[in-house]
Amino acid sequence: MSSFIIYPAIDIRDGKCVRLVQGDYNQETVYNDDPVQVALSWEKQGGTYVHLVDLDGAKAGHPVNDELIGRIASAVNVPVQVGGGLRTVADVERLLGLGVSRLIIGTAAIEDRTFTEEVLGRYGDKVAIGIDARNGYVATRGWLETSEVQAEVLVKELAAFGAETFIFTDISRDGMMQGPNVEAIVSLAKASGRTMIASGGVSVMDDLLLLSKHAEDGVGGAIVGKALYTGSIALSEAVRAVNK
Repeated sequence: MSSFIIYPAIDIRDGKCVRLVQGDYNQETVYNDDPVQVALSWEKQGGTYVHLVDLDGAKAGHPVNDELIGRIASAVNVPVQVGGGLRTVADVERLLGLGVSRLIIGTAAIEDRTFTEEVLGRYGDKVAIGIDARNGYVATRGWLETSEVQAEVLVKELAAFGAETFIFTDISRDGMMQGPNVEAIVSLAKASGRTMIASGGVSVMDDLLLLSKHAEDGVGGAIVGKALYTGSIALSEAVRAVNK
């Protein structure tokens, strides 16, 4: 049985734990002033991995919340993955040095292929590729721009360069509590032959159970954000349910 991991999400902006709707910085809800405590609570509830997004970094084009990310990585005993504004090898090395287990390359996977191929060659499974798509086309720069690159083409190309893990977000579903785009996620997992983590739209337990049924197809997990903060999914119950 292939494993399925639930990734509780902590989106950091101005040092706080927030959620945006469809990546819109003007539609922000602050859920907690202390992201370190949030990470510890996810671990306590059975989370086996923590997903961090440096929203300030995504907007600025370089990591901004290093100090806080380092504190979170030190505080928890589970692996931490981080995305947001990673564009240079120095950024990657610095964050790995802070104790981060896996880094997510998003915009740079489209805009700087040389950098992406270099970090995949050097760090392999410590790098995940974030594919954020709108109508099948990849969006970049904190979703502010949509490219002319098709998601399926990109995952195949980067899998050939050693990418083992992809995180797929259907932007239209993000923060909308409408359920994930399971069909698109499974299709990309099969096309790439690699692990695909679902992101965006997971709103109820059934969404997780539906995704976890496709673990054998390469759907290796799901990132859950808003649903945990609003209480529509309880992490401890979800972890038990998908591991049954």
